[in-house]
Amino acid sequence: MMQVIKFPDRKTWKELLKRPTLNNSSLETIVSTILRDVKQYGDAAVKKYSAQFDKLNLEKFEVSKEEFAIATKSVNRELKTAIQQAKSNITKFHEAQKEKVHVIETTKGVKCWRKSVAIEKVGLYIPGGSAPLFSTILMLGIPAKLAGCKEIILCTPPSPLSSRRGVGGEVDPAILYTAQMIGIKKVFKVGGVQAIGAMAFGTESISKVYKIFGPGNQYVTSAKQLVNKEGIAIDMPAGPSEVAVWADKTCVPAFVAADLLSQAEHGADSQVILISADEKVITEVQIEINLQVNALSRKETALKALNNSKAILVKNTKEAIDLINEYAPEHLIISCKNDEALAEKIINAGSVFLGNYSPESAGDYASGTNHTLPTNGYAKAYSGVSLDSFLKKITFQKLSKQGIKNIGKTVELMAAAEGLDAHKNAVTLRIK
Repeated sequence: MMQVIKFPDRKTWKELLKRPTLNNSSLETIVSTILRDVKQYGDAAVKKYSAQFDKLNLEKFEVSKEEFAIATKSVNRELKTAIQQAKSNITKFHEAQKEKVHVIETTKGVKCWRKSVAIEKVGLYIPGGSAPLFSTILMLGIPAKLAGCKEIILCTPPSPLSSRRGVGGEVDPAILYTAQMIGIKKVFKVGGVQAIGAMAFGTESISKVYKIFGPGNQYVTSAKQLVNKEGIAIDMPAGPSEVAVWADKTCVPAFVAADLLSQAEHGADSQVILISADEKVITEVQIEINLQVNALSRKETALKALNNSKAILVKNTKEAIDLINEYAPEHLIISCKNDEALAEKIINAGSVFLGNYSPESAGDYASGTNHTLPTNGYAKAYSGVSLDSFLKKITFQKLSKQGIKNIGKTVELMAAAEGLDAHKNAVTLRIK
């Protein structure tokens, strides 16, 4: 059962809405040690930590052409069709985000414009292990391709030591098929902190990139934040998954329970929140959770996540809105009457799903929006991944003789007031 909190005082909200976390000081110590080793020793350090954490001793990290071919054959036709439909929808949504160049004449003879330029080298981190997220390749790889990134590197954890073959180190076939389908050729069998370090600093096998994308556990998130301090750009601090569901009496309790469990099964450190002003809704959803959780293959994981989760009974609609904006969920589902009108009042959320027939799973896979989203309250300041995430915006300006005359006096006066004579002189010489 989720813990039920009735009418919490606003003073307690900050504590109430805390995400489950590891001890940050010990976490950063572990992560920084691994990153330092990878930076100093390259492939040797990556091999060391792959052996330590993944129980693998790989001579080569890069996936071969043969492995791609085998993977493509082993993915069944139905799944291929599903992935292709998802690709089509995601491409449509992100392609529409392209901007045309607009030249603006701010003053007669002064023209300014902005141009989008692709980030040349990007690294994609794709979680593997018990849940190989091949869908994340679509979410990251498609906008990277649309943007025109010249080099795209993908790192993903391989399977551990296999008793069947005695070697291990295979990448999930759906991951390889999806990567190949959208044109990603450089895939490396490296996971965890060592993968982030390899992409951030470069090794003998893995090229250094300019920006790293992709979700991960708290270790991966911490690694991304630490390399960011060293000048490597990252998409956002995307950690353990989370969802908030706002439900009223018009909701379908079975649907709400299914949505909560769909996030709970991600990991033991995931969190789900149910918000309602109707106590009957909370009771009915709890009953449905108990019925549905027993049928899940990842039941134990979901149950652990439910221990981090809460059902919150609020007084009214305004309090629900305020609570949601304070929580700033990665995913928000509004299963209420007048869902679109209510959504207009939401200012902090990664992605919002409206009505009884918009499960968060649709956004995770195939509706078209991106599922790489800010967690842990970062939706207060960060957006989810989009085409813009893979672009830089460079501004341009061109002034004619008339243009420099028209704004020259303004620049001279402002430069002189700041005591920057050389700035003033650069204009004065031209005017003369």
